[in-house]
Amino acid sequence: MDTIDPFSPNLPAPTANRPLLGLTVLVIEDSKFACEAIRLLCLRSGARIRRADSLRSARRHLQVYRPSVAIVDLGLPDGNGEDLIKDLVEDTPRPLIVLGTSGDPHSRDTAMTAGADGFLAKPITSLAAFQEAILANLPVDRHPHGPRIVTDETVIPDPIAYQDDMAHVADVLEDSKDNRTLDYVAQFLGGVARSAKDHNMLKASEALAARRDASEPTSSETARIIGLIQQRLTERIAI
Repeated sequence: MDTIDPFSPNLPAPTANRPLLGLTVLVIEDSKFACEAIRLLCLRSGARIRRADSLRSARRHLQVYRPSVAIVDLGLPDGNGEDLIKDLVEDTPRPLIVLGTSGDPHSRDTAMTAGADGFLAKPITSLAAFQEAILANLPVDRHPHGPRIVTDETVIPDPIAYQDDMAHVADVLEDSKDNRTLDYVAQFLGGVARSAKDHNMLKASEALAARRDASEPTSSETARIIGLIQQRLTERIAI
């Protein structure tokens, strides 16, 4: 397993312009749109990024190398990110920093109880907030020397990544519409639609979640979501 210290002399030291230089970030995130935002933030910060889109994929990555930072989405297609956070913080050696993330701000307590060092609420688009979430959990001697440049810069992910997410949900719903699948779809779409500022999709996902919480029929809400997804995929074809 790769356990190289990201701050060892043979790796680049962080700078004021690239305060995360030398770090490798593993993002465990099933949304390509959300991951694209983090990729852009890492690029501007000097960090390298690797992505896993499920718990299974993440565990394969972790058998080979140990990232400096792990950012774990709490809602994943094959399980709960909370379990992976617990495993990461108890592992030896553990990543320097483990952060939870979710489109549901109430999930902060879940992540912190699992042992996360911090929490990133989606949408994750602020460069300053992203850097601070990581630097706040690094020892002071591992910060860049001199004053750090703090800007109000935000990133805008490629809309194609959002349409890829729509295609993913379409595939999921084509395979199954059981209760577990609908819960996953409502959670996934809620987070990605909020990040993309797709208000109609967000309302539809919230309506589906509410019906599931009340154990009520969901056929009309599911049909509404499928229709919205098809609209967005048609827009992709037009592009």
